Amino acid sequence: MSLPLQHKNRYALKEWTIVVKALTSGRQILLLRKGGIMEDKGEFTVEHTQFFLYPTYVHEQSERVLPETAKDLEVILETKPPDDRVIFNTYSVVEEAIAVDDLKRIERLRPYHILSAQEVENRFHYRNRPGLHVLLLRIYRMPKPVELAVTSAYVGCKSWVDLEMELSTAGCRPVLNDESFHHQIQTIRSILKLDHTL
Repeated sequence: MSLPLQHKNRYALKEWTIVVKALTSGRQILLLRKGGIMEDKGEFTVEHTQFFLYPTYVHEQSERVLPETAKDLEVILETKPPDDRVIFNTYSVVEEAIAVDDLKRIERLRPYHILSAQEVENRFHYRNRPGLHVLLLRIYRMPKPVELAVTSAYVGCKSWVDLEMELSTAGCRPVLNDESFHHQIQTIRSILKLDHTL
């Protein structure tokens, strides 16, 4: 059973816009995360269990995603908003956060995300610290996009952003129905053969 949505939230997680699109379309329900340059000790941590997805455009390249996603990426990059604006349309609830230190188990998740095999391997071995965090998310579409000005506090290679104002979650609707969502959750947990969750 998913957690009830907070009525308002001011936290956002940065993620490639092409991945946000995959989440919002129901193509995937997971994120594969490492640490960012500005993270404490370069490690990713799940600071918040509910958050808006902050779409980013830095580092997005066609070779880093699946070939069938490359055309979508081209459109996204051609129609992106001005650099001083950010548009939110997706809210997320963390169902599970799983630390995985076995690349073979991560590779078995290939059908469930849009990252290329090379991108996954690069992330896994980033900074010579093998491992990734797998975040299983319940994704909600916001009833209408919310556009905010980008402040200096939002920029930089970091995962989490504390927005200057709370955004409402009223009217958010799950992307997947309960049956489809829980089927995917159970399939992914089975693939990973979970020993523990964080």
